[in-house]
Amino acid sequence: MPAQIKDVARYADMFSAMGAEPRLRIMRLLLSAHPEGMVVGEIGEELDIPNSTLSHHLDKLKNEELISMQREGTFLRYRANCEALGVLLGFLYAECCTRNKAVEPEQVVCCAPNLRRKS
Repeated sequence: MPAQIKDVARYADMFSAMGAEPRLRIMRLLLSAHPEGMVVGEIGEELDIPNSTLSHHLDKLKNEELISMQREGTFLRYRANCEALGVLLGFLYAECCTRNKAVEPEQVVCCAPNLRRKS
């Protein structure tokens, strides 16, 4: 498989991993706790996710290298993998803002009002 196609497949897997609401909430929480990260109990408590379900979501994110895990005694600490997220954002930016100018670079901001869901 050519490198570019392989990269796109990899990005699709990463987006898919974040495509479930609980996993996106976990990513947001870990990004807000950057660089320290959080232990599993803190994540579950903050997001009100049962441990068994939380474990499944964390594994999915870890398998796509969107988060990292470090054992600290009996605790597992998770951190957002900002390098992987940077690569993913770079891919989107290159495709939508650089190559074909579908979106003007100046319009790329967090939580822009025109991107919010209409209620």
